[in-house]
Amino acid sequence: MAVYTLPELPYDYAALEPVISPQIIELHHDKHHAAYVKGANDTLEQLAEARDKEQWGSINGLEKNLAFHLSGHILHSIYWHNMTGDGGGEPLEKDGVGELADAIAESFGSFAAFKAQLTKTSATTQGSGWGVLAYEPLSGRLIVEQVYDHQGNVGQGSTPILVFDAWEHAFYLQYKNQKVDFIDAMWAIVNWQDVARRYAAAKERGDSLLLAP
Repeated sequence: MAVYTLPELPYDYAALEPVISPQIIELHHDKHHAAYVKGANDTLEQLAEARDKEQWGSINGLEKNLAFHLSGHILHSIYWHNMTGDGGGEPLEKDGVGELADAIAESFGSFAAFKAQLTKTSATTQGSGWGVLAYEPLSGRLIVEQVYDHQGNVGQGSTPILVFDAWEHAFYLQYKNQKVDFIDAMWAIVNWQDVARRYAAAKERGDSLLLAP
């Protein structure tokens, strides 16, 4: 039985137009995300077989594959909910997301400074990667991470709360090679309500990270 399953989209394929076309959403979710789910499940089966047979010659590759596919599944699952056709702007207290707005200002100086950093981080990923806003529990701050191949350059205890997919499959059919234009357009569909809920949840469980005395 499969351990991981492809989540349903929280909206229809056309919900994010004109920022993201229905064709991209369909391919991205139904093909690319589905492939990461299958890859994670297949790798778990291969690891189980390696344990049963005590054959460890491929363990390095299998562990890397699990990290790649599982992280891809997790990041995409966040990505779909981070976006809404009614989103955009910036988090404001009047919209019920004042705690997130305060955290962004405290961690980055201002929303404008945060937006500039996440935009540049996302747009300058080399090859395949993500721009990520994450909660870092040791400092209690928000940080921006530039993730490559789904799982590299990640602080071990950090929790992603807003993710920008900068892989070509996320934009190429519509934006061609203009990754910067795609990232700039993404700000018009950010679901700050979802980001705020993720921030609150990450902050609540942040002290569960065990530290050496």
